[in-house]
Amino acid sequence: MNRDNASSRRSSATQTGISDDRQTRTAKTSRLPIETVDVADIPGGGQLHLLKCGKEFSIQFGRDELMGSQDHLSEMALATLTSERLARKDGHVLVGGLGMGFTLDAVLASWASDAFVTVAELVPQIVVWAKGPLAHLFKENLADPRVSIRLHDVYDVIVETSDRFDAILLDVDNGPDGFITPGNDRLYSHAGLAAAYAALRPGGLLSVWSSYADDCFAGRLEESGFDVDEIILPAYVGSTERWHNIWFATKPGNLARLSSVQ
Repeated sequence: MNRDNASSRRSSATQTGISDDRQTRTAKTSRLPIETVDVADIPGGGQLHLLKCGKEFSIQFGRDELMGSQDHLSEMALATLTSERLARKDGHVLVGGLGMGFTLDAVLASWASDAFVTVAELVPQIVVWAKGPLAHLFKENLADPRVSIRLHDVYDVIVETSDRFDAILLDVDNGPDGFITPGNDRLYSHAGLAAAYAALRPGGLLSVWSSYADDCFAGRLEESGFDVDEIILPAYVGSTERWHNIWFATKPGNLARLSSVQ
């Protein structure tokens, strides 16, 4: 398992040109009123709130922000860094969680024109937001012929599949536990990781975004047969103290071109 130390992470942040001051931007927007745009019911219980402050949007669960339109560096890196680790860009990608579309946008920019992209979204209203108040963030991505939206729990999509995906990208919680819905715990359990392993083609990647480190989860990935690489990125542009984690778990083997990708 490869883990960056603090000094190397700071060097990486400097090399990528990260210099914006998030506190300055936050101070500017904090003087503006916060508007509740819409509320979405989560299947199984709970609600998501779509908030707007000036030109910026936020999706919140209780008091916790799940996604903001200002800061999405690591969410896009989830896709771009996964793509860089794959030899082929014409396979089938499963994205868990639509969010504000930043991961999807990066997938479409990183994979080939003949790739297939399935997005599993549990909350139907998220798709409504993507076509309505958040349409400017999604651009034309939902109309891209490579994209298929499935209104299902991503866990169910994974367990019904075998040897199909080149990559599975998970950004459905704040980390590897059932934060949004207790049912998501299944994704990060040994059984869930075994299902993901089976759903991937040899050489495929399971990539998991998190707002925090979790050595136990990294251990479960290794115990499930994956080769694991963990990186840490700034939580937002200009951050020098808060970091987000991404685990890249590779199923051993080599991806070979299929005659037809389903």
